[in-house]
Amino acid sequence: MLVEQDSFLKNKLKEVFGYSQFRGNQEAIIQNIMAGKNTFVIMPTGAGKSLCYQLPALAMEGTAIVISPLIALMKNQVDQLNAFGVNAQFLNSTLSKAEINKVKRETVSGDVRLLYVAPESLTKEDTLDFLRQAKISFVAIDEAHCISEWGHDFRPEYRKIRGIIDNIGNLPIIALTATATPKVQLDIQKNLQMDDASVFKSSFNRTNLYYEVRPKHNTKKQLIQYIKKNKGKSGIIYCLSRKKVEEIAELLRVNDVKALPYHAGLDSHVRMANQDAFLNEEADVIVATIAFGMGIDKPDVRFVIHYDTPKSIEGYYQETGRGGRDGLEGNCLMFYSYDDIVKLEKFSKDKPVTERDNSKLLLQEMASYADSAVCRRRQLLHYFGEQYDKDCGFCDNCVHPKEKFEAQEQLVLALKTVVQTNQRFAIDHLVNVLIGVKSQHVDSYSHHELEVFGAGKEQEPQYWHSIIRQALLFDFLEKDIENFGTLKITQKGENFIISPHSIKFAKDHNFDEEVKQDEEKEESQAAAGHDEVLFDMLKALRKKLAKEMNLPPYVLFQDPSIKEMATTYPTTKEDLSHIAGVGMGKAQKFGKPFLELIAKYVEENDIVTAADVVVKSTVNKSKLKIYIIQQIDKKMDLEEIASSKGITMPELIEEIEHICYSGTKLNLDYYINNVLDDDRQQEVIDYFMTASSDNMAMAIKELGTDDYTEDDLRLMRIKFLSKYAN
Repeated sequence: MLVEQDSFLKNKLKEVFGYSQFRGNQEAIIQNIMAGKNTFVIMPTGAGKSLCYQLPALAMEGTAIVISPLIALMKNQVDQLNAFGVNAQFLNSTLSKAEINKVKRETVSGDVRLLYVAPESLTKEDTLDFLRQAKISFVAIDEAHCISEWGHDFRPEYRKIRGIIDNIGNLPIIALTATATPKVQLDIQKNLQMDDASVFKSSFNRTNLYYEVRPKHNTKKQLIQYIKKNKGKSGIIYCLSRKKVEEIAELLRVNDVKALPYHAGLDSHVRMANQDAFLNEEADVIVATIAFGMGIDKPDVRFVIHYDTPKSIEGYYQETGRGGRDGLEGNCLMFYSYDDIVKLEKFSKDKPVTERDNSKLLLQEMASYADSAVCRRRQLLHYFGEQYDKDCGFCDNCVHPKEKFEAQEQLVLALKTVVQTNQRFAIDHLVNVLIGVKSQHVDSYSHHELEVFGAGKEQEPQYWHSIIRQALLFDFLEKDIENFGTLKITQKGENFIISPHSIKFAKDHNFDEEVKQDEEKEESQAAAGHDEVLFDMLKALRKKLAKEMNLPPYVLFQDPSIKEMATTYPTTKEDLSHIAGVGMGKAQKFGKPFLELIAKYVEENDIVTAADVVVKSTVNKSKLKIYIIQQIDKKMDLEEIASSKGITMPELIEEIEHICYSGTKLNLDYYINNVLDDDRQQEVIDYFMTASSDNMAMAIKELGTDDYTEDDLRLMRIKFLSKYAN
């Protein structure tokens, strides 16, 4: 019988899901469920959790109920299963009454193999009545960490699930999570009354993911640069607010990235359409809120960027886990600022005290992860209760190691503080004792009388935080699972106090200092100016082409534009159009040979260009400029345009010059013909055609002020450049 079952499962695995063999614990988990036993699965994102309940649902009689908090994940999984020929459905707030009734009928008749239900729907009496009529095989609780108030995504309705299941019948349960710390694991099992459950815990180590943290500095510029380097690859960007999601999606769009927003404030149809566009590769990048959680199962996400700092390491790990699910490249970049931590703390201020304190501890862990210069993978695995005894060599801290320092004395002092305070306190209190803070809390325990009190006052609080964090990481201390946040000493820690030895700890990142260094580097690069060799080559090319076209060289590109090209090395028309005094019109008319020269020069000299960090603003033209162009197209008198906008004529002409210099053609003949006769116009055109530059002071000096006003000459210069340069 068991052989037949094995054969059936392997056939279904191949036939429905297209896999020839199980991964990790999958087979043992599935057999455990099919034996009717309660099962607890802790498996990282991308390791194949869904299959653990989808396959037994096909093999067992009746309908499997899948409780999931994410509408996006429900739709995604139901679509996938339907595509495999499996009748899977979901019940949530996006369905109409008629659609809900249809799902219920199909479930009661036994046609539905998997029914995805939102926890909110389960609390409705009519849902419970209908589920009692159906034949249920088992209940799967996805994202089970939502049960725990110690976790990163606590949902009170999840704590009612056990009682609801008991109301439906005596059913086996499989609880699944990707992000459970030892404390959260304990809480899940207690709440679901699954102390007897078989626990299957996979390694949290996603070896193909590269973890990196950068300070928030010129973030938009860094973001565009990063995405341009990964052009055409799928990526997810997480932001803190819906407003920021919309802003970043728009920023990416105007910078030629196929990006779409995704957050709870969007109309559900728009949200689903955006999700489908991402899954079907019609969009490369999806920008989403951290809070909402996407649950998108796409195997080839090549980068996950946190534009804002996440609320917890669990959330961060789960979100980064959406990268590289196919085992190939997956880059995880987080932009970090302590200001984000402060903002998130403010969001929690109205929560109940316990929830607020838990939230603060989770944020503290997040800040410490970002600041720490210890191997990122080592930190993440330790957080989830997994020992990793070497540095991974595949994260920013391993690739660019920070300076280390001798920490023997400091470690002994930190360990003694834990012992002398009776192993009953969290990190903040221990640091206060070390630096000698006389607070009410410290006084109430008489900790100001301890030998260690104030013994570390020479150092900043952040320094001692780092010492204690590294003591935890290297197993000198451990977290007390029963008492959230409390630290205890290990046997290794006790041995170290008795027999200390030399030990090196890594200095934390000082992101303020790193930003300052970056700014100084940028300033020195700017001061170094342009590439003289390239500048001379571009000027020579301009002279040659101008001669062939019978035009003055400045008509093609002026010296400041050539100088900027020799500074930023543009290699596409798009990049060239952002150079001051160029614009797309001029880039298309004259750009090709200049771009070819720059591209060849860049390649031959192995230059890292600055052109890929030019960020287009989300507003390309001001309202005033658009208004001026529209009125000139309607041949409106220039004095009237100036008057309607409350500006002077010289100010209007200056705006028109900016429009012209950015490459837009303007026809001012209707106005100029009323001011200057043909002969005088031709005289000015002849002057600009032979002049070495379009400098206005030189033009006034040459042509005189008896026949022309400065405004006349400026308007003629616009006419000349519109005709020959744009």
